[in-house]
Amino acid sequence: GVGLALCQRLLEEDGRIHLCIACRNAQKSEATRDLILAAHPNAQVSTVEVDLGNLASVLRVARELRCRFKRLDFVYLNAGIMPNPHVNFKALWHGLLTGRLLHMLTTAEGVMTQTDRLNGDGLQEVFATNLFGHFILVRQLEALLCGNEKPSRLIWTSSSNARESAFSLSDYQHAKGKESYSSSKYATDLTSVVLNRKFNKQGLYSSVVCPGLVMSNMTYRILPVFLWKLLMPIMWLIRFFAKTYTLTPYNGAEAHVWLFKQKPEYLDELVKYHSCTSGLGKSYVEPRKIDVDEETAEKLYEKLLELEKQTLERYSDLLD
Repeated sequence: GVGLALCQRLLEEDGRIHLCIACRNAQKSEATRDLILAAHPNAQVSTVEVDLGNLASVLRVARELRCRFKRLDFVYLNAGIMPNPHVNFKALWHGLLTGRLLHMLTTAEGVMTQTDRLNGDGLQEVFATNLFGHFILVRQLEALLCGNEKPSRLIWTSSSNARESAFSLSDYQHAKGKESYSSSKYATDLTSVVLNRKFNKQGLYSSVVCPGLVMSNMTYRILPVFLWKLLMPIMWLIRFFAKTYTLTPYNGAEAHVWLFKQKPEYLDELVKYHSCTSGLGKSYVEPRKIDVDEETAEKLYEKLLELEKQTLERYSDLLD
């Protein structure tokens, strides 16, 4: 997916960097490392095993990273799940009749629903994996991210599907709704905005990106693979009208790589950077204002801190 393409593209930009790739499956992690080294045999690539949807796993990997590294220059927060996705074909038909079909196809607004569940920590699984696990990881790695000679960067993989209408501060884990993915990505946007307010003066900067519609393991769960293959020629044509149809992981990583080359002090904290691809296949980055209410962002951040305090009391043995 986008993670592997990003690793390969970062090494194309600077072969001197040390990549540490994180996967929840150790075998997959080593296989990914082998793929990267096959193309870049001199690269420095290490691995860690972590499940972002499991707080004990997050705390263990944070402790391991604090032992292995003195600082982290970039943390790409790319892990995400979309369990049991369903397409609302009735909504698509209505979109066709009302002239909103292209908008729905590029944002998945009203098109996708998911069935969420509680994880082993008693949290909604999508919220825990897509946002809260990352939040805890960042909090646990502050010593490696703040106060360095050069700024450190957090780059979150968000989505054009991040919508305020799917998010509720009173149900920020989205236990009562059917659009948990959209809610978690909107919460990601809110969190990034507040992190900049809290940590820019300490040399830590946060950005959000959208990889566009990428054909990956997550996408293939929405429809059967054979149907995606039948639809691919149509999707290539749609790209002439919908520039966020990046389709390949390489194209989807465009905004991630572009941010790697920017000075964070000059970036707008209220902008999401979208990977885009023209109909003729040229990749580029398009900045778009994030539709966030900054007061809501602050309130969500306080709720995340409160939840952090509650959950970490169970794992005191994993804390320094």
